[in-house]
Amino acid sequence: MPNVSQLLRTARLEQNLSLQDVVDATKLKTDHVIALEEGRYTVFAAPVYVRGFLRSYAGLLKLDVPAVMKQLEAELGQVEKFREPGRDGGKKGLLDWVMLKLAMVNWRIALPVLILVVLVGITALIYRTVRSHQAADPLSGLGPGLYKPARPGGDTLPLPTNGPAKK
Repeated sequence: MPNVSQLLRTARLEQNLSLQDVVDATKLKTDHVIALEEGRYTVFAAPVYVRGFLRSYAGLLKLDVPAVMKQLEAELGQVEKFREPGRDGGKKGLLDWVMLKLAMVNWRIALPVLILVVLVGITALIYRTVRSHQAADPLSGLGPGLYKPARPGGDTLPLPTNGPAKK
């Protein structure tokens, strides 16, 4: 059974299409069409590009797209760059689980709800702080009622004498 690249090239030649005809019809770059026909999948940044470009190209050539895509998956599994993590028995961590759950959140609904919850929490905290401040005894932090000068000695007024004042 021919591989995907051979299948594309032979189908294109059987339909008498040039590379430029394929590029014009699919809006792919010439380098990408050549890479697909040569089976050089590492030219692409990610397997999603290979799948999308191949789907367009196979559709233009009127090939059995699901069969071609299935065969492509088998070929991409052989390319080290495009091996998907987890298929080789690797464990997924807590961060992977959290990121998956965050990706499933509808943020148009969750973000306003989250903002509302934070605002209610801040308001409750402020209210509680103000109420506890009002209920506190303002004199609780004062010591005994004795006067203590800021600095010993210094300028003081004379004390009155006990007795009649002399004229």
